[in-house]
Amino acid sequence: MSEISRELNDCYMYGDIISQQGLGPDTGISMKEMIRFDLLQFLAFLLDESDGTLSQEIAFIHKHLGEYFTTEKLLGFKGSRTGQSDFSATVPRSMTYFAGADLSGKSAYTIKGFSKSRNLYNTYVLLGQEFIACNSNVSETELSRFTAYTSMMEDYLRKLNIFEAGSGPIPKSDRVNISTKSDSKALIDAMKGKLNTNEFSDEELDLEELLSELNSLTGLDEVKLEIKALINLLKVKKLRQERGMKLPSTSLHMVFSGNPGTGKTTVARLLAKIYKCLGVAKTGQLVEVDRSNLVEGFVGQTAIKTREVVESALGGILFIDEAYTLTAGKDGKDFGQEAVDTLLKLMEDNRDNLIVIVAGYTDLMEEFVNSNPGLKSRFNKFILFKDYTGSQLFDIFMSMCKKQDYEPDEAGRQYVMEYLENRANHHDENFANAREVRNYIERAISRQASRIVEIENVTDEELRTLTKDDLAGA
Repeated sequence: MSEISRELNDCYMYGDIISQQGLGPDTGISMKEMIRFDLLQFLAFLLDESDGTLSQEIAFIHKHLGEYFTTEKLLGFKGSRTGQSDFSATVPRSMTYFAGADLSGKSAYTIKGFSKSRNLYNTYVLLGQEFIACNSNVSETELSRFTAYTSMMEDYLRKLNIFEAGSGPIPKSDRVNISTKSDSKALIDAMKGKLNTNEFSDEELDLEELLSELNSLTGLDEVKLEIKALINLLKVKKLRQERGMKLPSTSLHMVFSGNPGTGKTTVARLLAKIYKCLGVAKTGQLVEVDRSNLVEGFVGQTAIKTREVVESALGGILFIDEAYTLTAGKDGKDFGQEAVDTLLKLMEDNRDNLIVIVAGYTDLMEEFVNSNPGLKSRFNKFILFKDYTGSQLFDIFMSMCKKQDYEPDEAGRQYVMEYLENRANHHDENFANAREVRNYIERAISRQASRIVEIENVTDEELRTLTKDDLAGA
C-alpha cells in the first residue's frame, strides 16, 4: 500500500470515529465522502488549466480518490466548485469537523501522536505535492495555489492551538517546509529539486516483481496460467522482431468474465504495468470506465465522450466494466450502440496504440460480444475469473486486515473462517466475493471503533485487535 493510500485510509478511519462520537455531520453524508469530496475540490483548485493534456492528473485522481473525469468534466468541476474568489480562504468542511473533535476533549491523539485535524492536514500536503509532480512538469501556478491553500489551513489550526498537538511539526525530511506564506519561492525550488531527482517519478517497473505480484494474488490459478501464456507469447514475438522474422498476429484485446470482486480490475492494473515492461504499452496507464463514462443522452454527444475516454487511454489499457450495458438497449432509443460503434472505429484507427479489456458477468459478456460482428472479431480471447472458495476468501480477509494494521483475535479468526466458508457455499447471485470481504471488514472496523472509543489511554493492541463481537455483528 502506498503512503498516500495509508494516509487516506487513516483519515477515513478517524472520520468514522468522529462520527461514532457524535461529532460528525448530521446531513446524511458520511465523513469519508465529505473528506473525499473536499480533497477532490482541493486537487481541482491546484490544477493549472494551461498545462495542456490532463491525462496524468485525471489518472492520479482516479487512482487515489476513485473519481473518473474527462478533461471537459474536470475543468467544469474546477470552475463550478473552486471558481469563487474566496475558495483558497475557506477551510474545508471536513477539517472543521476534525478540529471540532480535537477541541471537544473527547478525541484522543492518533496512533502517530498527531491530533486528528493535523493528520488530515498532513494528507492534504502529501496528496497536493504528489499531484503537482505527477506529470513531471513544474507549474508555478499550481505551487503558488498549493502554498496559499495549505498555509490557510495551517493558520486556521494554529489559531485553534491544535496545529502542534501531539508529536510536533512535520519532519523536514518528509515534508516541504511551508510554515510561512513568503516561502513560496523556496517551496517551488524544493519541489523542482524533488522532480529533478525523480523523487516523485513513476516507480521503476520490474517484470519479475510484477509477475511475483501476480503470483501472490489469492486463487485465480487459471487466470494466472492464461496471463503467463500471453506474456510468453509476447516475449517470443519480441525476440522474432529483434531478429527480423515475421511476427504472428496477436490480438491483445480481451474479455474478463466473472462475478464481481473476483480480481478482474486488479489483474488488469497489473497487466497494464506488465505490458509497459514488455514494450507493448508505451505509457502503461489503465483507464477504468463504465457505461456512465461513455454514454450521453443526446445525439452526437456519446461519440465525443467516448473519443475523449479512448484518447486518455492511448498507450495503455482501456478497461470497460459492465460492458454489456452498452448493448442492453434493444429498442433503438439507447445511445450505448453509438459508444460501441465509436469504440470499434477508434480501436481500428489506434490498433498499435490501444488495448481494450471489457469485463462483466460471464453470460452477459458472451451476449455482448456476440451482439456485433465487429466486437466478435476483436474480442476473441476470454479469461474466466471464478468465484473464490471459503479458504481463499479467508486469505483475502487476513491480507486486507494486515494492510490496514488490524488483526482478529483467535476467537474472531475462527468465527470469520466459518462465516466465509458458509458465505462461499451459500450465497445469491449478488455475492461480490473480495468486495464483500472488504465491506465486511469496514463494518467490523466501525463496530470496533464504537467499542473502544470511550476507552481512556487506549493501547496499540486494542486499536489493532478485532474481536469476535466486532466481527460477528458486522
